[in-house]
Amino acid sequence: MTRASIGVIGGSGLYGVQDLEVLEEVSLATPFGDPSAAVLIGRWQGVPVAFLPRHGRGHRIMPTDINARANIFALKTLGVEWLISVSAVGSMREAIVPGDIVIPDQFFDRTTARPSTFFQDGIVVHISFAHPVCAELSDLLYAAAERAGARVHRGGTYLCIEGPQFSTKAESRIYRQWGVDVIGMTNLPEAKLAREAEMSYATLALVTGYDTWHET
Repeated sequence: MTRASIGVIGGSGLYGVQDLEVLEEVSLATPFGDPSAAVLIGRWQGVPVAFLPRHGRGHRIMPTDINARANIFALKTLGVEWLISVSAVGSMREAIVPGDIVIPDQFFDRTTARPSTFFQDGIVVHISFAHPVCAELSDLLYAAAERAGARVHRGGTYLCIEGPQFSTKAESRIYRQWGVDVIGMTNLPEAKLAREAEMSYATLALVTGYDTWHET
């Protein structure tokens, strides 16, 4: 199999990479089941890249049903060391407007129904997760977004809810009191599993709208 040290997980609306010269499409079976889709491995501007659509092609997998363990395991098997998570999020702050890019550096987990570790069956492993993303990769994403002319925010807290429903207004107002910056449904347990797999992980979050706290 072709290997790639850079991996991209595509979120809502991102099911392929423009100008990716596809070399191979790999369907992998893992000890945790099947990934969301076959992994596309190719070259983008001469750089080997592995691409996996998180929700499957055609957006057919709900957030709770995404097999994050299989996705991360498959990318690790293909040699991915640097993992970029592209995600659609809602804004929890007036100053973060739709169309902005956010590179979060913290997560707050409100999911309830997702396996969040590779270790089981008598094997107990604890990992450090105080700093859940790779600062070096986050800096590279921030610089790339600036070069592309995007309005981008470096840092912030991504609140991950179970979904598939969006927040009630009461929930949204309380989340704002917690000091979070954006809200989404997919980056956990993904980030935890990437840490267990010893991969450098960072999120490139596109703000598609305000959460329900915003009256307009």
